[in-house]
Amino acid sequence: MLKKEIKEKNKGQKYGAEQITVLEGLDPVRKRPGMYIGNTASAGLHHLIWEVVDNGIDEAMAGHADTIEVRLLPEGKVSVSDNGRGIPVDTHKVTKKSALETVMTTLHAGGKFGDGGYKVSGGLHGVGVSVVNALSTWMRSEISRDGKVWMQEYKIGKPVSKVKAIGTSKKTGTTQIFLPDPTIFTVTEFDWNIVVEHLRQQAYLTKGIKINIYDDRSGHTAKSYRYYFEGGIASYIKHLNHNNEAKQQNVFYVSKEKDDISVEISFQYTTDYREVMYAFANNIHNPEGGSHLVGFKAALTRVLNKYARKNGFLKEKDQNLTSDDVREGLTAIVSVKLPEPQFEGQTKAKLGNVEVRPVVESIFSESLEIFLEENPRDAKDILGKCLLAAQARAAARSARETVLRKGVLDGLTLPGKLADCSSRDPKESELYIVEGDSAGGSAKQGRDRRFQAILPLRGKILNVERARLDKMLANNEIKSLIIALGTNIGEQFNIESLRYDRIIIMTDADVDGAHIRTLLLTLFYRHFPELMRSGHIYIAQPPLYRVQQGKDVQYVYNEAALELIKKKYNIQDVDLAVEASETDPSSESDSNEETEEVAVKKTAKVNLQRYKGLGEMNPSQLWETTMDPKTRLMKMVTIEEAAKADEVFEVLMGSEVAPRKKFIQTRAKSVQNLDI
Repeated sequence: MLKKEIKEKNKGQKYGAEQITVLEGLDPVRKRPGMYIGNTASAGLHHLIWEVVDNGIDEAMAGHADTIEVRLLPEGKVSVSDNGRGIPVDTHKVTKKSALETVMTTLHAGGKFGDGGYKVSGGLHGVGVSVVNALSTWMRSEISRDGKVWMQEYKIGKPVSKVKAIGTSKKTGTTQIFLPDPTIFTVTEFDWNIVVEHLRQQAYLTKGIKINIYDDRSGHTAKSYRYYFEGGIASYIKHLNHNNEAKQQNVFYVSKEKDDISVEISFQYTTDYREVMYAFANNIHNPEGGSHLVGFKAALTRVLNKYARKNGFLKEKDQNLTSDDVREGLTAIVSVKLPEPQFEGQTKAKLGNVEVRPVVESIFSESLEIFLEENPRDAKDILGKCLLAAQARAAARSARETVLRKGVLDGLTLPGKLADCSSRDPKESELYIVEGDSAGGSAKQGRDRRFQAILPLRGKILNVERARLDKMLANNEIKSLIIALGTNIGEQFNIESLRYDRIIIMTDADVDGAHIRTLLLTLFYRHFPELMRSGHIYIAQPPLYRVQQGKDVQYVYNEAALELIKKKYNIQDVDLAVEASETDPSSESDSNEETEEVAVKKTAKVNLQRYKGLGEMNPSQLWETTMDPKTRLMKMVTIEEAAKADEVFEVLMGSEVAPRKKFIQTRAKSVQNLDI
């Protein structure tokens, strides 16, 4: 369109004061909820509870409360109570309204600004409870203070009546009951496990607080949890390591305050090879760390090197231990509380206060030096672990340079078994990791060669949960995968070099396939977590059944859909015994490899076929059901709760048998479609 045409088109459009939209009260929250709670899906829904609970925890950190109660109520309501001072109900000088109504209906209003409210608080922006009110169809505040019980109700953030006394009470505290707005949220049912995990973490981080959780929802089994941890984050460390073998006997713990900054640190070394570190500022998890974590790492490396030199663990000719060396096998929590935290980003992922680092370094250095001197056996075990890590890291560095640098620079290029795509644009390219040569043959023939690459794996890869990097790089399957990804691994990992935007795990729908998928997920979670966080890892969803009546063919992906098919064709429950087998002569399978059996049942001219392996599908079927972007189903792998994910991987893939046995026994009844 020419400039003249654009001018003619816009000539009749006015732009004056009447075109400026002013959102009053809590309207901005309903207009852009994602700006305040992240999203309107499950995470945003549960964030409503966290915002209200944070107010109770702020009261506890200020020394005015010791108990918080959370109840999931019928009809989707939630009740959160604390025994703090209670929100003031007297008239606010500026708004001329009750302080309660001001807090509940005004953004950036609360006791977290100015003096006298809270010394430290989790809610930096002061929008918490008013945002919950704005995003609820109904909300009720009950305040116990000054010998009375006060109440006010709201609908979509607006008060229904004035604040009024509805009774007397000798106690103090705040109770908030709310019903999330179903027109705002795509998910309206709270997940009990998510609620329990988050609140348990908060109980660890606020030493001495009691958090009681109840599930009173209709249609749900009544259950409750009560959390109280006198040991604080030291208890949290023991919880995180309960499936690991401890390397040091005594858990390190320090809690001190300096320059109005409270520092609480706890750590313990295990025999594991990975590090687990969590950083918190005012009880808010900072997944990207920040100044407090930088201070902790610097002090840890410096003090351990100083002790190692002083006590002969390191000789004059030896190089100092690196930060990576001293963090192998470390489980640590760094929690700071400060008056005015400065976070990078709305999600508070990283703490930016520069004044925090020297305070953390000072307190931790002094306390760690004392700990090492008072616990020489623990000091010996810790330094032994770090020195072994340094030796292994040198061996891994050598192996990595031999394998990966040679692969990139010396003409080895990509692994021979990789059927690469023709496109060189990573944004449109995808890599299918498939199980076995048979499935690989079908996938290679059925794919779109322009943007789909196929990497077949022979058998089960190494379990990396208990393997060092040098041992991993000696495994041909893992070596091929790392070279194909192009990102390198460990210290040289670079996500910018990723050759495929989507890495898709495609395994058979049986026990072996599930095991291979778990091994691959363990590899990605432990050594390529950034690929998961960035949404690059997917799991393909091949169909379980093929249903054909005449020329009508349907693919069924789960048992629920199968039941609908049975009703549609009036198929009774049948034993899917093996009555026939099919093979695809065009597939590139090994002649000595046994062809998996196909279960087929014919009833009333309906052919019901159960797929037990991807190799059973011919290339066109595999493309149509599992690889065609227009019709396929895939699951994106994300890390919603890192601590829980870490624990599950440790239980399933670690060396301890007892926790894995217990895990299987407690979940055996919920398993469906188990093929043995």
